[in-house]
Amino acid sequence: MNSAVWYSKEGQNSDVVVSSRIRLARNLPDVPFPIRLSKETAQVVVSRIVSAVEKTGELTKYDFQFLDLSKLSRVKRLSLLERHLISPDLIQKSSGTALLSSTDESVSIMVNEEDHLRLQVMQAGFGLQEIYVLADSIDNLLDAKLKFAFDDSLGYLTQCPTNLGTGMRASLMLHLPALKRTGAINNVVKNLIKLGLTMRGMYGEGTEPVGDMYQLSNQVTLGISEKAAVKNLEDISMQLVNQEKTARNELRSSLSVQDEIHRSFGLLSNCRLLGSNEFMSLVSNVRFGVAVNELKNLSFADLNSLMFKVQAASICLEYGEETNGKEQNRIRADIVRKALGGS
Repeated sequence: MNSAVWYSKEGQNSDVVVSSRIRLARNLPDVPFPIRLSKETAQVVVSRIVSAVEKTGELTKYDFQFLDLSKLSRVKRLSLLERHLISPDLIQKSSGTALLSSTDESVSIMVNEEDHLRLQVMQAGFGLQEIYVLADSIDNLLDAKLKFAFDDSLGYLTQCPTNLGTGMRASLMLHLPALKRTGAINNVVKNLIKLGLTMRGMYGEGTEPVGDMYQLSNQVTLGISEKAAVKNLEDISMQLVNQEKTARNELRSSLSVQDEIHRSFGLLSNCRLLGSNEFMSLVSNVRFGVAVNELKNLSFADLNSLMFKVQAASICLEYGEETNGKEQNRIRADIVRKALGGS
C-alpha cells in the first residue's frame, strides 16, 4: 500500500472523525447535462476537462492520473469506490466517464457522473476549513478555463435541483460507536435533519452504516454561501464529536464493553476466515478500544489503512480479480491477523 495516501495519516480528532471531504458539482455551459449526453459529446466533455487540468500549471503538483472508467474492469471500478474516489452511480455508466486523481488520492475529479465535473478534496481527521480553501482554489483555476454554468439567481447550475446554488457537499466520516450503543444515534439523526444536515452510510446516499461509520453532510445548497455551509457543518459536527466522547467516557468503565473490545481484538488477531461485514463490526470495537485507551500500540491511521486494504475489490486487485468470496475471507483474515501482531 502506498504510505502517502491521505487515509494512511491521522488528523485532528481522528478518534471520532475518520475523514473530511468537500465536493463541488460543476457543469459546462454549452452542452446538455450528462443524462442527455450522446456518447460522442460525453467524450468531448472528458477531453475538455482533461485539457483544462493539463493546461493549468498550478495543478501540475498534484500529478493527476487519468483513468478512462469505461476501459476498467468492474473490480477496478469497485476498488475506486471503496477508496471513495468515485460514486456508486458512476460505476453503472458504461462509457464517457473518467477520473482524475492526485498521487495521494486526496484530490480527485469525476467526469460525467451526475454533473460534468465533480471536484473532491479529502483529508484525514477534522479539517473542513483547510480542504475547503484548497477545493475553492482549484475550482477557481478550472473555472477560469471552463467557465462553469452559473446563474445570478440560482448559483451554479446542476443536473439535480437539490444541488443548485453552491453545488457543494461538505461531509465528515464519523465513527460513533458510543452513540450507537447508548441508543442516542436515532435522536441525533432526527435532530440533524431539522438543522439542514443529513446522516448516511459510508458510501453516501442509499447506503447503510457499517462498523458504526456515518457520513454527515450538508443538505442546503441554495440561499447559503459555501463558507457559511462549511461553518454550520463544523459547529454542529463538533457538538456531535463532543457528545460521542462524553458517551465513550461513560461506557469505558463497563466490564461488558471492555470484554467486547478485547474479544474483538482477540478474534481479529487469531481469525482464519473473516467476512467484510464481520471485519467492520469487530474493527469498530477495536477502534473504540484505542480511543478509550483500552488497547495500546495501535494508531487510528493504521486501522484506517487496514479498513481500505481489506475491502473485497481491493483484495481482488492485489490477489487476482477472480478471487472468490471464501478465498477473500481467508486473505482478509491473514492481512488483519498479521497487521495486529497475531500468528
